[in-house]
Amino acid sequence: MKVKICGITNAEDAHAAVRAGADALGFVFAAGSPRSISFSDAAAIIAELPPFVTPVGVFSDATIDRLIDAVGRANIRCLQIDARVGPADLARIPVPIIRSFRVRPDFDVRTLEGEIAQALLLDTYAKGIQGGTGMTFDWSVAAAASRYGRIILAGGLNPENVGEAVRIARPYAVDVSSGVESTPGKKDHARLSAFCRAARDAAVRLQAIGE
Repeated sequence: MKVKICGITNAEDAHAAVRAGADALGFVFAAGSPRSISFSDAAAIIAELPPFVTPVGVFSDATIDRLIDAVGRANIRCLQIDARVGPADLARIPVPIIRSFRVRPDFDVRTLEGEIAQALLLDTYAKGIQGGTGMTFDWSVAAAASRYGRIILAGGLNPENVGEAVRIARPYAVDVSSGVESTPGKKDHARLSAFCRAARDAAVRLQAIGE
């Protein structure tokens, strides 16, 4: 079970996430987000990360040039982008891609067929909000979506519900932001640890019963 801690804005939280066992840290480059960070500030934090923790650049409605710029200027090693980036532009990006989708009640998992991204992130749709909604969606949708690729489950996850989410969705990874925060953009380190532990404990239990 892989764990991504999103919305990192400072080195203290980054180090706490690493100590908790995070596999990836998300740096939000979307304007207007309370968790937004500049390329230069992200680069300074990323320079301190251990080699097997992946820094992910999180974007909403960005141009292809800005995406490529993040790789060079912030030392991003993976990009999380929305569905508006076309296949031709994807081919120009030199790092792995996570494609994000906002799940409405009528979301049809068949729309994921043919996606070429290395992973598909499913988050809860909320009008006017791009991520960090604190709201969940039907986790059985994520389970059904797994036939189309590696699913990263996001949306309203926290230490209290991530175990049940893992049991139902069987995702490749889980993603959390607001569910481990004390205030927007500032992580609660105890909740960080509790989240990583609960996610991995749930995955171990599934393996133990052969599911």
